[in-house]
Amino acid sequence: MSFSKWIGGALGWSFGGPIGAIIGLALGSLIDNLSSEGGSPFIGQGEPNTRRRQTTYRTQPRQRPQTQSGDFEVSLLILASVIIKADGKQDQRELDYVRQQFVSMYGKDRANHAFKLFKKISNQNVAVRPVCLQIKQMMDHASRLQLIHFLFGIAKADGMVTQDEERQIYTMAGYLGISSVDYQSIKAMFYNSSDNAYKILEIEKSASVDDIKKAYRKMAKKYHPDRVIHLGKEHQEGAEEKFRQVQAAYEQLQKERGF
Repeated sequence: MSFSKWIGGALGWSFGGPIGAIIGLALGSLIDNLSSEGGSPFIGQGEPNTRRRQTTYRTQPRQRPQTQSGDFEVSLLILASVIIKADGKQDQRELDYVRQQFVSMYGKDRANHAFKLFKKISNQNVAVRPVCLQIKQMMDHASRLQLIHFLFGIAKADGMVTQDEERQIYTMAGYLGISSVDYQSIKAMFYNSSDNAYKILEIEKSASVDDIKKAYRKMAKKYHPDRVIHLGKEHQEGAEEKFRQVQAAYEQLQKERGF
């Protein structure tokens, strides 16, 4: 897959608004670098073949377009670039985690293209609020939950989630329209605590057995991999991980409560 086909074919709404500005700047830097090396990965006169896919960013879109794999991918790249710098440094383990996840999801060729763009994005000072607001307006809720789950995975790639990283993800979650209970549910998947099972299922420790069963059915539906099937099979693994965590939390409470 050539770089031009990846860019031209993968992206939809993410080429508009503040995200489009970030991607445009990163692509411009890549063009300069590749031109100085005597080659260009783009079609035609040195410009990416993306004009037919560009959209206009609206403050209040009439209808949310379906998020494509490429839109999710670019949103992930931008937010991940912020998280890996949240604690004031870029840990190689976090960078390796990003590359590993992209290879796992997209294959080596596409992952290499994405990581080239990621490194250029990482050199920018990203304005988190407008980026997250664009994602909120254009991306469905299940996909936004998947973004938060991935960001926690990056933060914990070096063994622990620092306070700065957790604070940054919390801020992003707020801008993305993720409720506090949904945020705490995903966060609990990355920490070891006696009440994590309750947090994952979004219930209190005082919950009855019936409440636990109802919560499990609700969360199993919310985190079911089919909720992000429109993103492509490459994102099913991440969704399945959340689903397994919900199942594990329920099974733990079954043992503890004896039902």
